[in-house]
Amino acid sequence: EVQLVESGGSLVQAGGSLRLSCAASGFTFDDYAIGWFRQAPGKEREGVSCINNRDLRTYYRDFVKGRFTILSDNAKNTTYLQMNSLKPEDTAVYYCAAAKLTRTEMCGREFSFWGQGTQVTVSP
Repeated sequence: EVQLVESGGSLVQAGGSLRLSCAASGFTFDDYAIGWFRQAPGKEREGVSCINNRDLRTYYRDFVKGRFTILSDNAKNTTYLQMNSLKPEDTAVYYCAAAKLTRTEMCGREFSFWGQGTQVTVSP
């Protein structure tokens, strides 16, 4: 059974840091990309970052570049999202998802497996 379990969400003050974890099981970790997404109240879900677990290339949306870092520990089947310099607008439920790697897309074509999410709240 495929499982993605997020953890690490919390309440933090603006300017603070959090590290989210995404523990994966039930599939070959190295053959997948892991993406982090978020959804704020009343807004659509948006992609934040992704990592190719085969070659460890990473991608970031502009609004987190320089503040967030994604990394995978393939030995632990876990992907992390280190979030620094947090802003109130980063408040959201954060989800991780897995996409099977293809030959052409760095982070796969479709995120097929999703976790349940972890709440991040950044106070002013």
